[in-house]
Amino acid sequence: MSDLITRLRSGLPEGAVLTDPDVTASYARDMAGFSPAGAPAAVVLPRTTEEVQHVMRTATALRTPVVPQGARTGLSGGANAVDGCVVLSLARMDRILEINPVDRTAVVEPGVVNATLSRAVAEQGLCYPPDPSSWETCTIGGNIGTGAGGLCCVKYGVTAEYVLGLEVVLADGRLLATGRRTAKGVAGYDLTRLFVGSEGTLGVVVKAVLALRPAPPRQLAMVAEFPSAAAAGEAVSSIMAGGHVPSLLELMDGTTVRAVNAMAKMGLPETTEALLLAAFDTPDPAADLAALGELCLAAGATDVVPAQDVAESELLLQARRLALTALERVSTATMIDDVCVPRSQLGAMLDGVAAIAAEHDLTIGVCAHAGDGNTHPVVCFDARDPDESRRARESFDAIMELGLALGGTITGEHGVGLLKKEWLARELGPTGLELQRQVKAVFDPLGLLNPGKLF
Repeated sequence: MSDLITRLRSGLPEGAVLTDPDVTASYARDMAGFSPAGAPAAVVLPRTTEEVQHVMRTATALRTPVVPQGARTGLSGGANAVDGCVVLSLARMDRILEINPVDRTAVVEPGVVNATLSRAVAEQGLCYPPDPSSWETCTIGGNIGTGAGGLCCVKYGVTAEYVLGLEVVLADGRLLATGRRTAKGVAGYDLTRLFVGSEGTLGVVVKAVLALRPAPPRQLAMVAEFPSAAAAGEAVSSIMAGGHVPSLLELMDGTTVRAVNAMAKMGLPETTEALLLAAFDTPDPAADLAALGELCLAAGATDVVPAQDVAESELLLQARRLALTALERVSTATMIDDVCVPRSQLGAMLDGVAAIAAEHDLTIGVCAHAGDGNTHPVVCFDARDPDESRRARESFDAIMELGLALGGTITGEHGVGLLKKEWLARELGPTGLELQRQVKAVFDPLGLLNPGKLF
């Protein structure tokens, strides 16, 4: 181990290699529960591509595993350390290198915080749409690693649709450039898309070329109350079948609404079983919201309340962004699921989760990107109670099984990490899993990059 530290420090500046066990322990895991984490041998904080290359060459020479990390806001254990590894934190590589309003692109390092980029491009009349709930703290590199989504996905899409090109340090230290800066291009295999969502298992992203959009008008929102999840699901189906394109279509079940009220005193209607939040950033958002309101009422909504102005709309959006934090306060621990189902199955998914909660005698709140069927059931439990912890894990698995049975996927935007390895194998099947492992072996033949994740 001393040889590893000596070699690392030989090519890195003072203070870039951390070995104090109390400090390295703070880098051992992300925000996922039920995911084991090992003890890193060192944490490295590079600032340049060349420094990342030095780390990977050293790791290859000594056969040392490397776990790339962003802000550790992940929810699947994908950034958790393994014993004796080098944790490669990209947090200090945080420069926005270029914003080009003509090409509508930005070039950034992986440690740039999502919200920082969004605000920087907004100053030039542009927009970077992917906006995870953790956008104030999560990094672009982490977003790329997990293929993150956000509240605007229903209209603007997810991270993968905005990554045009990458610079990636491979396991042996070589630098690979993928993709393009042009508006279109189909030269060769799409390696850029391969790296998006790969969770640091194929290479270390050190630079990204991102697509931007012109900044849309400020959006106007509304909320609709429903007496059942089935009715809310019916409304979502009617909205999408009717050809409407809201900039946001989010859902919170009654458990989540009450948790948000308890934390933030926002005055949301506590008698509702499902609250649907919709917004438009069109030239006439009030008219579009009125049309959606009619569809919600036809589906069984008991009340539809449009926001009066942009400030009120932002308040409603803030309530949705607080959902996960509020549910974390319900008990001592949470497990946050990330199951995406066809939009037509959203009501069945919500009803199924409620049945699972009753069967396991647990509180499970659900918030969802309803417009694309991406649900986030949050299992609340007392981690100090072994029986309750067991039931929490069983309910988590039951939710994933339900999602697959409804034609869905085990993860829409959080990734697989450690938490869902078994379920990835079920979803892919033997042939799919074998081919994925073969792809991994091409890029990382020694298995040093983020070992144990995905499969």
